[in-house]
Amino acid sequence: MKIATKAYGVIEVDQRQKIVLPRGLLGFEDRTEYLLLDAERQPFYWLQSMEAEDLAFCLVDPFLFRPDYEVDIGDGELAELGILSPEKALILAIVTIPQEGDLITANLQGPLVINRANRTGRQAVLSDSRWGTRHDIMAELAASSASAPAAISGNTASVGIRSC
Repeated sequence: MKIATKAYGVIEVDQRQKIVLPRGLLGFEDRTEYLLLDAERQPFYWLQSMEAEDLAFCLVDPFLFRPDYEVDIGDGELAELGILSPEKALILAIVTIPQEGDLITANLQGPLVINRANRTGRQAVLSDSRWGTRHDIMAELAASSASAPAAISGNTASVGIRSC
């Protein structure tokens, strides 16, 4: 199918790139259908609205720069998405890229949690005070690289399952 995107104009996409967020995103609750696209620069992605060409969010795997990141959401929320084990979840953070040379930051307080199998997701809101809305990606990447002797493995075992 063809879709108009903010970053690339009109492109051909595969139906498997579609992500449904039944509750939308905070502030965009009326937009529920998106495409997950690779960005030109890795390790970033685009979450492109299928309903509004000018609505797209830059995303990143938070485990790349915060290997200690924990997403603690309730069993009910996970079951709503059909996620029964951490390996079934894809966790992505929304990135803010400022216009004028400010810091590129990631929202670790409101990650996207997506079921890898059925491509349904939601934006979680975490209450852990370690995770804020403006984490400096480059500074945290440098800090995690300096303190981690092993390579960062990426987006695995990323969801802490908590009973409600």
